[in-house]
Amino acid sequence: MTPDWQRVEEELDAFGCARVAGLLAPDDCASLAAAYDDAGQFRSRIVMARHGFGRGEYQYFRYPLPDPVQALRTALYGPLAAIANRWHAALGIDERYPSRHAEYLARCHAAGQLRPTPLLLRYGEGDYNCLHQDLYGEHVFPLQAALLLSRPGTDFTGGEFVLTEQRPRMQSRAEVVPLEQGDCVIFPVHHRPVHGTRGVYRVNMRHGVSRLRSGSRHTLGIIFHDAT
Repeated sequence: MTPDWQRVEEELDAFGCARVAGLLAPDDCASLAAAYDDAGQFRSRIVMARHGFGRGEYQYFRYPLPDPVQALRTALYGPLAAIANRWHAALGIDERYPSRHAEYLARCHAAGQLRPTPLLLRYGEGDYNCLHQDLYGEHVFPLQAALLLSRPGTDFTGGEFVLTEQRPRMQSRAEVVPLEQGDCVIFPVHHRPVHGTRGVYRVNMRHGVSRLRSGSRHTLGIIFHDAT
């Protein structure tokens, strides 16, 4: 499925996130979730409780990425780079992003950010992911994506994707994004521009996953900058 990029952009501007329904087919979701047990595909494994990140675990893919992950990372980057450039212009930030992901990765690698960041996450009953930001070095692409690989209500219950928006001199706003298997949510890594009565201002964003009530939940995370 090809996202409706105009709608994605409008939802990101209005709500700080955008859902793309059915981006991955069920068979592709099942294959990616099953890959979690193939240690040869990953460069590192993180047990969240050991670092105070929550409960559950995740693994970062090694290069070369699996074909479906590479295809998604390449296809999503171009349209998101155009949105990111508009956001930076609105915020008065000089940095601009090239239209091709390979060119952006070359920028990351020249700065010593060489390690791939796409990841698979696995949650069991009682697991959760604390609110956080995926910052891995000097170069940070402003948007990222998460795709739900499991079936809510069948494979698991609970485990909702959550965003918070910290607004200047105001209370934080929360957004819960309902996802079905194969759905993608696109959201800011760090901050986004918001239009206020006195012009454009920057709001800080964090994301996480609420407590799993039962079952098992797998998610694919697509981050566009590499890590140091």
